[in-house]
Amino acid sequence: MKLAVVGGGSTYTPELVDGFARLREDLPLTELVLVDPAAERLGPVAGMARRMLRAAGHPATVTATGDLREGVAGAAVVLLQLRVGGQAAREVDETLPLRCGCVGQETTGAGGLAKALRTVPVVLDIAEVIAEHAPEAWIVDFTNPVGIVTRALLDAGHRAIGLCNVAIGFQRRFAAMLGVAPSRVSLGHVGLNHLTWVRSVGLDGVDVLPDLIGEHAPEIAADVRLPVELITRLGAVPSYYLRYFYAHDLVVAEQRAEPSRAAQVADMERRLLAMYADPGVTVKPDLLEQRGGAFYSEAAVALIASLLGDRGDTQVVNVRNGGVLPFLPDEAVVEVPARITASGAAPLPVAPVEPLYAGLIAHVSAYETLAVEAALRGGHERVADALLAHPLVGQEHLAGELAALLVEANRAHLPWAGTR
Repeated sequence: MKLAVVGGGSTYTPELVDGFARLREDLPLTELVLVDPAAERLGPVAGMARRMLRAAGHPATVTATGDLREGVAGAAVVLLQLRVGGQAAREVDETLPLRCGCVGQETTGAGGLAKALRTVPVVLDIAEVIAEHAPEAWIVDFTNPVGIVTRALLDAGHRAIGLCNVAIGFQRRFAAMLGVAPSRVSLGHVGLNHLTWVRSVGLDGVDVLPDLIGEHAPEIAADVRLPVELITRLGAVPSYYLRYFYAHDLVVAEQRAEPSRAAQVADMERRLLAMYADPGVTVKPDLLEQRGGAFYSEAAVALIASLLGDRGDTQVVNVRNGGVLPFLPDEAVVEVPARITASGAAPLPVAPVEPLYAGLIAHVSAYETLAVEAALRGGHERVADALLAHPLVGQEHLAGELAALLVEANRAHLPWAGTR
């Protein structure tokens, strides 16, 4: 089975390769193609991938190419993990909104919209090449903002599923707290990508979330960086991205006082690439754990294995709503448990969503619709409308100011930026 990774020069890639090596019985991988136009990154990462597979005794070959058509041709699955503009653009995404008193984050708020504007058109161009040269391939999207990118792919008719590591991270942490194998733990996970709550934790089908909160509330609260009193009052576990909403002003103050995450990651990437270039390094470095993406490879392997093997198991993915959340349009993309077969992902029913969560989900989902429109059609006013709809911005003067700043900062990536 041929699998192509677009954005294969990412420093994340060895994490993915580690999963392929460890979980080889689940995924009959014969050829891994890393596609990336940045040869200075692709070379060291591809060399590292080859050494990792060789050290693990895995027979798959690793090919590195800057040619997208060559890379995806005949692939069964194409995984997208690209970053348009690189860490330099991320630095702007994380710092520019702070000038207006708004959270600076690369996947939500103003920074998330800037990333979507740069990313959606590029991803759709890539998807068209995949449709031509690998028409039966599944596109697995890890590229942020995952919900918006997946929505754009599905709207354009592509065979795509969005995937994030937040849910599998919670599953693994809760399993560790319970002292059981992760396979015994299921999540009542609901919301949008990077806007989710865990409302139940099934252990062999029995909800043990009240017990987990009762015994581990301080640990859970520290993990998501929210007050323990909030966790106990909700009786649910918000993802750590909810901190940008529930503690907005505190986060802004912290971000203004600290180096950006982009600056930290850029330094890690320089060090990781140097390690990958060392022919003596054959296992993923410990530093990679600080880079982020915990359990990234396990989530990818599980989804790909189920799509190709028609397993019919349940995984948390980004998929069309299709009535699962009745307060959202059917075409919205939600992040919920779904049954994975060779036909794709079918979202499973969820318990009615409480107003405290449903209101915010509906608010951000409306923003995501406008974000896709702005990314596809361009225009300052569409960007301002999307920002006005986002609860982390939501004021006319801020939306207008941020729209002008974001468009100017991203002009090199926005062909329409010279028009109104």
